[in-house]
Amino acid sequence: MDGSKSIRIPRRSSFRSSEVCQIAEIKPYVLRSWEQEFSDLGKAKGNGPRVYRRSDVERVLRIKQLTFHEGLTLAGARRRLEEEQGLLNEGEENGAVSVKAASALHKKLTEIETGLRGILEMLDKDVSSPGRSKPTKRSRQKTTSHRKTKAVKRKRTRR
Repeated sequence: MDGSKSIRIPRRSSFRSSEVCQIAEIKPYVLRSWEQEFSDLGKAKGNGPRVYRRSDVERVLRIKQLTFHEGLTLAGARRRLEEEQGLLNEGEENGAVSVKAASALHKKLTEIETGLRGILEMLDKDVSSPGRSKPTKRSRQKTTSHRKTKAVKRKRTRR
C-alpha cells in the first residue's frame, strides 16, 4: 500500500484479529483503536472474538496507509474513506464522476491557479524593479568619488 512493497492477502473469506495484525504489520492495540473509530470494522460473534472479512482487511491496509504514510488522523482517515466510498457509489450509479467531486476539483485547481499567478506577478516585479537594474549614473559617480577620496588619503599618509 505504501508503494515500497506489495502486501498479499490470503485467499480466504474470514480472518482472526491476530492474522489481520500480521498481514497489516500492526500491533493488536492499534487494530483495537481502529475498531473503535470504525465500528463496522470486523464482525463480533456474540461474546467471541471479532471475525474480519477480506474487505475489512483491505480497509485496514487503507487506514494504515492514510494514517502512517499520509499522516492523517483517524478522523481524517474516516472522512477520506467516506469520500472515496461516496465517489465510488456515485460513479457506479451514474457511470461518471460526481458533480460534487468535479466542483471540489475545480475549486482546488482555481486556488492553485491563483497562487501561481501571484508568484508570477512577484517574479515580474523582481525582474523589472529598479533595485535589480544597473546602477544609475549618480551612484556610479558616488563610487568613483569615494575611490578618489580614499586614494588621496593614502597618498597623504605615505608622505
